[in-house]
Amino acid sequence: MSNPLFRSIPSVNDLLETQPLRDLVDRANRTVVVRGVRTFLDKLRDEVKQTTQNWQVPSPADLAQTIADWIREEERPTLRPVINATGILLHTGLGRAPLAEEAIRDMSAIAGGYTSLEVDLETGERSQRVQAVERLLRHVTGAEAAAVVNNNAGATVLALAALAGGREVIVSRGHLIEIGGNFRLPEVMSASGATLREVGTTNKTRIADFATAIDESTGALLKVHPSNYVISGFTEQPTLAELVALGKERGLPVIDDIGSGALLDFQRFGLAGEPIAQESVAAGADVVLFSGDKLLGGPQCGILVGRRESIDKISKHPLMRALRVDKLTLAALAATLRLYEDESRALRSIPLLALLSAPVDNLRNRAERLAPQLAALPAVAAAEPVSDETFLGGGALPTQVIPTWCVALNPARRNATEFAAALRVGSPSVFVRIKEQRVMLDLRAVFPGQDQALVEAVAALTPAERAQGESAEVGG
Repeated sequence: MSNPLFRSIPSVNDLLETQPLRDLVDRANRTVVVRGVRTFLDKLRDEVKQTTQNWQVPSPADLAQTIADWIREEERPTLRPVINATGILLHTGLGRAPLAEEAIRDMSAIAGGYTSLEVDLETGERSQRVQAVERLLRHVTGAEAAAVVNNNAGATVLALAALAGGREVIVSRGHLIEIGGNFRLPEVMSASGATLREVGTTNKTRIADFATAIDESTGALLKVHPSNYVISGFTEQPTLAELVALGKERGLPVIDDIGSGALLDFQRFGLAGEPIAQESVAAGADVVLFSGDKLLGGPQCGILVGRRESIDKISKHPLMRALRVDKLTLAALAATLRLYEDESRALRSIPLLALLSAPVDNLRNRAERLAPQLAALPAVAAAEPVSDETFLGGGALPTQVIPTWCVALNPARRNATEFAAALRVGSPSVFVRIKEQRVMLDLRAVFPGQDQALVEAVAALTPAERAQGESAEVGG
């Protein structure tokens, strides 16, 4: 027998005539709203079928408001801006390096119409898209030639496939790294068609180990910067200069994967040990590989620079087309590289470098200004400025700390985990870290112009906190 509750469920048309859904149609897309209403009603009917208890269908007005709220939540983009108050400057989950205004501007100009992506404007003939950035990459690194692909893992696969496909690549056991997402170098090498030849031990590998392993099946020598971990103590690895000398002697290309892609010395920020692309090129590596969206501070991409002969061979490989980047990436990368032509301008304009170079005293002053504003909000029981330490992130320099200042919050009613979750789903979305049961708003990765937005994000939690408090008082 049919459940009489079904007759109490309003029709789609009736619901669309209610004020909440009419308002939503005016602001959004009618097709989206109709689809949402039908989906919601289908779920409601399923619940009615499965219920064994007394159940009352809400009034049409209440049901319409519930549906409108549900549609708004369902249609909310999952990819949206967030404020990074974790302190981790290259947070992989939050998109790593923010782009410079110049890069955003050039991307916008290119995105809005047609562009000379693969056309020579002077001759009208077809050209190569890498020309948009090759001159700049050659200029800032000193390399003879350059290529760009979708990320550094792609650059590694392509370089190995082009220079050593079907042959062995010799690499130190201490360099068999795993990067984010369980992505391991041996698996990358296997995908390229090259064969891994491990030499040495985890902590000690000498140039003699490479020399002894070379035979007629050897295709290349590979050096990898283990950026996401450190082996200390009784250790040894051959220098790039030693590998280059051996490669020249045996007629083998040397590939230097430096990972994060610094174009200037990060020791000025108190961060030591990160290889610099220009130095690898000067040392004679045939190909140098690095990321565009980490220490370089540009868009996600993998950059290959080096000798013309090797880069030409890589560029002609069939995988290049599968891994190539689009016009927006090239526009952003070109704009970022132009900033590096004037180092002082790069330090001011590239967000990662600007955030890194922000004086600790400036961060402390901001924290001291924010703390009383946040402490005055009903959602916050206490707020105080505190000094702390953070990390660069993105797999770079994992053991080197960066000094910072935070505002440490004690939530009024929720625990720290619940408070952090509420901030994440708010508008604006704010990501924080938790330390000793306090919510830490780390200002090292927060742009100064976002300070007021932080206050507003915490203030927006007030109604929920009040409602929870009132409920607890009634129950008690």
